[in-house]
Amino acid sequence: MTNVELVTAADVRLMQGLAQRVTATRPELVNSDASFGELAWNWGKGYAGEGGSWRRRLWFSGGELVAWGWAQLPHRVRRSDGSVKNVTGAYLAYQVHPDHAGLVDEVIHWYDGTAAGVERTVVPSAADGFALKRWAAHGYETDPDSLGDAGSWTQLNERDLTEVEQPVLPDGFRFRTADEAGPKAAVQAHVDAWAPSTYRLEGYQGVRRTAPYRGDLHILVEAPDGTMASSTIMWLDEANRTAEFEPVGTHPDYRRRGLARAMLLHGMRLARAAGATRMTVACLGAPGHHQARELYYSVGFRKFTRDAPLVKARTAG
Repeated sequence: MTNVELVTAADVRLMQGLAQRVTATRPELVNSDASFGELAWNWGKGYAGEGGSWRRRLWFSGGELVAWGWAQLPHRVRRSDGSVKNVTGAYLAYQVHPDHAGLVDEVIHWYDGTAAGVERTVVPSAADGFALKRWAAHGYETDPDSLGDAGSWTQLNERDLTEVEQPVLPDGFRFRTADEAGPKAAVQAHVDAWAPSTYRLEGYQGVRRTAPYRGDLHILVEAPDGTMASSTIMWLDEANRTAEFEPVGTHPDYRRRGLARAMLLHGMRLARAAGATRMTVACLGAPGHHQARELYYSVGFRKFTRDAPLVKARTAG
């Protein structure tokens, strides 16, 4: 059974359920954009502004979701500095349960039909050998933008929460939660860290509407002058007792002061208190993108798996 329409909040909850089931048995097969937290973050922050360009298809077996595809088609986005970005290609987020691996061909056929005439990209897990062969059979090749020291591929990092170091902030800085700081401060913290950004208050309102969002697990570091200098959201998967940092960012004027490191340690202690035993975080994995990777390694994370960016030219298929 399948159906096709725009991605809704209810769809995202079904997708998260599939992510939880795959995480429980084959966590290395969870695509970097199909994790429990990433799904909520991407849908929440983008739905109001970009949702009209999103298409999805769901595949069910016995009433249970076993595969899905979420195609993001060409669109325009306005960023915080007033500039407009034209997205000319298509991008696919997807997940297939390993017990129904053959459905990847149906996902590919649907994506090629939905995004016909434009360049198409997708990022399967590098651990999913079967899927990589099927994508190659349909004309998808390694994305050249992912090669070299500045490559765009993502790695997933993990660690257990048995022992977590006590965080230490510089004098005058303090931890806050989004519940305490309020929506405007939470949004500004993200925009400052990721400028120019497409994130707006309506995007944060979307994030807050997602099922797993908790304001007490959305933490910030406040500077002595009141600036929210660093921020992150933690997404708690109670079924698997895991938590995920997404996103993580620090204001440029406050970097290299140990704020992000202290925030991550503080966050992990909160996640452990909430019931998590394992923590994950994603970052760019190519050699030239070492800053975030070294930050995560400094608080105990180690590489778990990575994605394999693929592309199909607009003239192909």
